[in-house]
Amino acid sequence: MDIAYTAIAHASGGGRDGHVRSEDDLIDFDTRPPKELGGSGAGTNPEQLFAAGFAACFLSAMHAVGRREKIDTSDSAVSASVGIGPNGDGGYGLAVELDIYAPRLGREQAEQLAEAAHHVCPYSNATRGNIPVKLTIVE
Repeated sequence: MDIAYTAIAHASGGGRDGHVRSEDDLIDFDTRPPKELGGSGAGTNPEQLFAAGFAACFLSAMHAVGRREKIDTSDSAVSASVGIGPNGDGGYGLAVELDIYAPRLGREQAEQLAEAAHHVCPYSNATRGNIPVKLTIVE
């Protein structure tokens, strides 16, 4: 693979209960575990960051497929839900659901677009076979 860009971020403190900063300082904030995992919930957490990244990346993939296939993806949106829980092996696992809104497309065409974007999106390719990712078309 020919790397076109590398993002660099640093975590310090207690990890989930610490601080994250990107190399360019565009990201620079405290992290806190959610209340559901015994934390204060007073800061963002890795699952929120993952959800934001996956949603943005998947929407970009939808637009890329739309341009290639001459499909109108304007006004489309993606919401990502990232769940975390025990995996049964002493660790934790993730599960993702992507809610896909493509108002200019019929349901069948939106499903085809989402499936094609799922093969273009780097997050989809990184998670495929590792965690469940459910694609849902919403109207």
